[in-house]
Amino acid sequence: MRIEDFDYELPEELIAQTPLDQRDSCRLMVLDRTKGTIEHRHFYDILEYLDPGDCLVLNDSRVIPARLYGIKEGTGAHIELLLIKRIEGDMWECLMKPGKRLHEGDTVILGGRTDTVPAGTEAPECGYTVVNGTERSFKAHIMDIYDADNATRLVEFEYDGIFMERLEEIGSMPLPPYITRRAEESDREMYQTVYSRIDGSVAAPTAGLHFTKELLKKAEDKGVRIAYVTLHVGIGTFRPVKVDVVEDHKMHFEECSIDEENAAIINETIDRGGRIISVGTTSTRTLESMAGMPLQPYKGDGAPAKRFRVRSGETSTGIFIYPGYEFRIVDALITNFHLPKSTLIMLVSALYDREKILEAYNTAVEEHYRFFSYGDAMLIQ
Repeated sequence: MRIEDFDYELPEELIAQTPLDQRDSCRLMVLDRTKGTIEHRHFYDILEYLDPGDCLVLNDSRVIPARLYGIKEGTGAHIELLLIKRIEGDMWECLMKPGKRLHEGDTVILGGRTDTVPAGTEAPECGYTVVNGTERSFKAHIMDIYDADNATRLVEFEYDGIFMERLEEIGSMPLPPYITRRAEESDREMYQTVYSRIDGSVAAPTAGLHFTKELLKKAEDKGVRIAYVTLHVGIGTFRPVKVDVVEDHKMHFEECSIDEENAAIINETIDRGGRIISVGTTSTRTLESMAGMPLQPYKGDGAPAKRFRVRSGETSTGIFIYPGYEFRIVDALITNFHLPKSTLIMLVSALYDREKILEAYNTAVEEHYRFFSYGDAMLIQ
């Protein structure tokens, strides 16, 4: 397969730059694989497509305010830093901009200086923030060059206080590159699912952004079970595929886990013949990565002849799902609309059919759906 096989034309004005005021009021495209139909609904209609005994699987990873601004010590050059992955202790892999200005042994002062910026205000010329009018040490020491082309560096942080609290004070939400505006205070809430609880992602599991607590409660009241998995979304989700042949692409690795309680909920649903409805591609990759041995035929009425189960535990997954992949756990998928030629559109094409997915995307363009992280949703059932 060629990367071009997953391309489509997207007008720039359809890329959502801001979230809707009400999370569940976005549009919902429903693809029925059995009937081959497309329906146009709203996300709050999702309950009509959920049956008692189904299980919604949500990724509870929480986005950290991973984008930081500062100045290079000694030169005053403005630097942007994006946390990618904690390596060990205070050592992180980071994406630096402009990367060519930073070498091993350099230091970036994060958070600004009290003698140049009024307390509690943001310096428009560089974007860094002073905390409560007081200069508190927060520095990034460049320890090694990971990837000169991608400007990634091994960074050791030096700081006063508690690291995550300092991030909350001066960090910005790491909005994806196709959102061209600066992150605002409202993004701290809206670029976060209502059920997020474990810090670690540098991008939101965006399919879950459409759920409200009230909508989840209504689903449970209907008899739908809720299970949580954790996959910390890395920056690789935004990196383009650079090969021409799909099979040559190497996925980035991300940490994921399922605890015993939630694995039991998922497996009980499978045992009873219920559907596993994955919320987002990250939940899908976690479930498929944690698939265990095949389940013996279940004797209950209407149960599938043979199913896999999930195992509990932690793993680092680089699973690459593209057409030809046979799903072992996931029966249906709630997802957003994804970038052309991305691994994510390949994943959804694996669940349905590449031509049908591209047809649906072209329909979404014609119907002026909103695309990507803050955009509209799709249900493939």
